[in-house]
Amino acid sequence: MDELKELRIVDNFYQTSAFFPMPTVLAGTVAENGKTNLGAYSLCFPYYVAGKDYYAMILECRNNSNTAQNILRKKTVSLNFIPDRKKYFREAVRLGFPGDGTEEKMKNCLFTLIDSPLGADRPKLIAESFQVFECTWDDSLESAYLDKAGNLEGYEPPYRNFNGITSKFGAHFILKIDKIRMKEKYRNAIIGGVKGSAFPAVPVDYGYRDSTNFWYSPFKKPRAEKVQAKEADVQTVKYAASRIDPDVKFTDEACRKLTKIPRIFLKAALTQMVQIAKEENISLIDEAALGIINDKRRKEKKK
Repeated sequence: MDELKELRIVDNFYQTSAFFPMPTVLAGTVAENGKTNLGAYSLCFPYYVAGKDYYAMILECRNNSNTAQNILRKKTVSLNFIPDRKKYFREAVRLGFPGDGTEEKMKNCLFTLIDSPLGADRPKLIAESFQVFECTWDDSLESAYLDKAGNLEGYEPPYRNFNGITSKFGAHFILKIDKIRMKEKYRNAIIGGVKGSAFPAVPVDYGYRDSTNFWYSPFKKPRAEKVQAKEADVQTVKYAASRIDPDVKFTDEACRKLTKIPRIFLKAALTQMVQIAKEENISLIDEAALGIINDKRRKEKKK
């Protein structure tokens, strides 16, 4: 077996000191002339995923890029996830090349741009995307609203820690997700149950690895692996259920139906069920009531 050897950590370590799989995203922003600018990014990941009053992504980029400067001015972004087609990835590489202005890079753009349902002042969306996140930069975090566009030769300190201008040439943007839009086929799969054949063709790239090539791996049908979750015993479910609300009770039969919920999520699931039961004037959750509650939970998910 090969030994794990130490490698020196240098700038852009995710591509220069590692093999790090990342998404392929085209960030749409509104340029000074009002036109949509597309920039290719991989350092774009979920940030706030639960427990906040909104959901968010984080985008990391050069602060003198068209994308960063447009976010500092307009605050809105469309994150377009393009499917795995060779010509699309080639175009993403072209759009990611630094230095070109919006007019030049967008003149013969391969992608079809469509208006955002949120308004004409928002970045346009790429029609070929399998999904798009429409976002707004939360510049209230770290008082990042004080950072302004215009310093193309680099920004002087002080710098923000995680939102806004974070170094002389770096920027991080916490992007509130306003809307998630998706091709109907994939939307239906998420709502109705995902199978391997229903996954979009998602390219995975490895960043700029040398002076010659971008590298990415083409899509293959995903492989499913059963979740090896430990089932809670009935007594655990009964104990947790009895402590949610004194006015709503669970029968033993209903508790047996809930033993497959992972223990870490049990309290949150039971709390939601009790909330729905109260809305439906249900004081005893038996198997029939559980069916009503789960139907409502599914409908809310569809919304």
